[in-house]
Amino acid sequence: MKTSIKLVFACLICQLLGGLIAAPIGMLLSYFQTGEVDQVLMMDYTMPLAMVIQFALMVLYIGRRGYLTGDSRLYAPVKMTYLAAVLVTGIGAIFLEDELLRLLQMPDWMEASFEQVYGSWLGIFCVTILGPIVEELLFRGAVAKELLRKFNPATAIAISGLLFGLIHLNPAQVLGASLIGILLAWLYWRTGSLIPCMVLHIFNNALSVWFSKSYPECEHFRDFFTEGSYLVVLGVAVVALLGGLHLLWHTKEPIADYEIK
Repeated sequence: MKTSIKLVFACLICQLLGGLIAAPIGMLLSYFQTGEVDQVLMMDYTMPLAMVIQFALMVLYIGRRGYLTGDSRLYAPVKMTYLAAVLVTGIGAIFLEDELLRLLQMPDWMEASFEQVYGSWLGIFCVTILGPIVEELLFRGAVAKELLRKFNPATAIAISGLLFGLIHLNPAQVLGASLIGILLAWLYWRTGSLIPCMVLHIFNNALSVWFSKSYPECEHFRDFFTEGSYLVVLGVAVVALLGGLHLLWHTKEPIADYEIK
């Protein structure tokens, strides 16, 4: 448990360092472009650059600690049919998670920041591709792995998901990220591979970015549908989630061999 907490704190420190390093660079780029320090332009440069630096520091840290090597199963491919089942399960989970967040109406402290990040291709790349890959390396490849060595699977998966949610620090994201984190940790436990976790995480973030860019007037999926059609969509989401989990449980992908202590 101590190792997992230390990894989470290391992630927070990397976030802080990313911002501290990127801020003066963003300031200089803004000055060179306009001849003055434009606050909006500075943040447009700083936000995605801070994410790149943060992710690089995280990979460097967990790489030097040996979490990314010595486990041949960590990057093992899985069957396409399994990945298809993962995506079906993920779609159901994403829709139901969004409905839960709509009902709870949690405040979004990062809305303005996300709008800035989504304004550049580098920011979109960080959110949809780079971020999910690095976060899976850290939270499933390191944090969940350590927890699974110390606790029974149910406890380890729950703690891993909670830590993943809390690291987002934004009330509008904490619950959703925790629930998705539990699903991702479960997938990692079932297969021992980060590939299905990365695929689902990338899909989740890409869908969020696409929806935000394509339908900025819609805060939740509910806003896109009529009342009757949305009830059908929710029903399909429940079937997709439960059916997908059932299929994944009975698909014979190798389960990771952990030494439970």
